[in-house]
Amino acid sequence: ESQSQSSFLRLLQTKKEARQVEKARAETDEAFREKMKVIADRWRDLHTKRAQLKDHVKKSEKIIQKNEEERILALRIDNKEKEVNTQKESELLRAKMELEALKKEHWKLCKKVQKYSIFKKYLEDVVKISQFENIPEVSSRYKLLVRTHKDLLQSQEGYKELTEQDKMLLEQYRAEKEAEMLQYKSELVQLKLRFDQAQSDVLLWETYWAEIQNRTSKRTRKLWTIKLAIHNLFQ
Repeated sequence: ESQSQSSFLRLLQTKKEARQVEKARAETDEAFREKMKVIADRWRDLHTKRAQLKDHVKKSEKIIQKNEEERILALRIDNKEKEVNTQKESELLRAKMELEALKKEHWKLCKKVQKYSIFKKYLEDVVKISQFENIPEVSSRYKLLVRTHKDLLQSQEGYKELTEQDKMLLEQYRAEKEAEMLQYKSELVQLKLRFDQAQSDVLLWETYWAEIQNRTSKRTRKLWTIKLAIHNLFQ
């Protein structure tokens, strides 16, 4: 009986230990499941965060790429604007230089026109101090002297029949008329040459002046166009 009681006690102890082991195992399993759940939750969170991070990286890369493209585009636009501004400034400077050159040329031509204008005054002074009223009258007088000379030549055949006094008078008259004719002829030639030269020079300078005015007008319009374009460019 004592042995049976001892066996029963051992059995109870064994069952108690078994229950303790089972409880410990259950607690261990529960702890393991809790731990696995925590690990699973962390893994899901990590996976979610990884996906979010990956998406954020993609978005960031797109934003960076877009910003880089915009930066490159802005740089190109800035370089283009600088190039255009440099070109416009160069054109404006060239236009100013051309305008200044035209002004200098205009001034020189005005001086030349003023210089050659003395021929007109010279012709007017010649008419004033001579017995003629105008150039055509000088030409008419020259033609009359030519006809007189022709008449004298035609009368040479009757020259021998004249008296000595008539011959002297005729010779004196002819010499005077020939000298007068030569004088007027020389004066007429000089006047015609100077008059033609003056007319030619005046016409030439008038043409140059008209061309300069035309070119100046074009350059002025071009200059204003460039100024307006530059003004609009910096608005």
